Amino acid sequence: MSTQLTDPKKLKQAKTAIYIASIAIPLVVAILFGVKIEGINLNFLPSFYMKINAITAVFLILALYAIKQKKIEIHRKYIRRCLFLSIVFLGCYVAYHMTSDPTMYGGNYGMVYYPLLISHILLSIIIIPIVLFTYLFAWQGDIEKHKKWTRYAWPIWFYVSVSGVIVYFMISPYYVHN
Repeated sequence: MSTQLTDPKKLKQAKTAIYIASIAIPLVVAILFGVKIEGINLNFLPSFYMKINAITAVFLILALYAIKQKKIEIHRKYIRRCLFLSIVFLGCYVAYHMTSDPTMYGGNYGMVYYPLLISHILLSIIIIPIVLFTYLFAWQGDIEKHKKWTRYAWPIWFYVSVSGVIVYFMISPYYVHN
């Protein structure tokens, strides 16, 4: 199977799917935050999805290293793993918040925690179309466009992954463990 996506109709469909996903994912997450499922204890999930964020950050570094070494297939494998981990993260994150009460930060470093959390959340929304379009450009074989978009995609995705780990460690003492 070719990695090139050249059929204009399929390319338009792929772009439309990216636009829809980029709007739908944050909206669905916001809506699902209003859904509360009682009687299910998923208190183990925050530490699990923190580990997913950490692994994603490591894989992003390895993907960067691989492409710098011109090992394209290894780079692809790491990026695909990062995409998969991001989907798993999203599912776990939503499941936890649908089954648990919100955790309030109670530490002395609110001036650090809240800006970090807000930037993490906003950039996690912004990164969706950036990563998807960056991936699409690689898939269709437009390496120049892929490289240009990667200049934004990689550091933002890496920041979101690392800031997710830091946010977890800052708030974890305040989780209610049942």
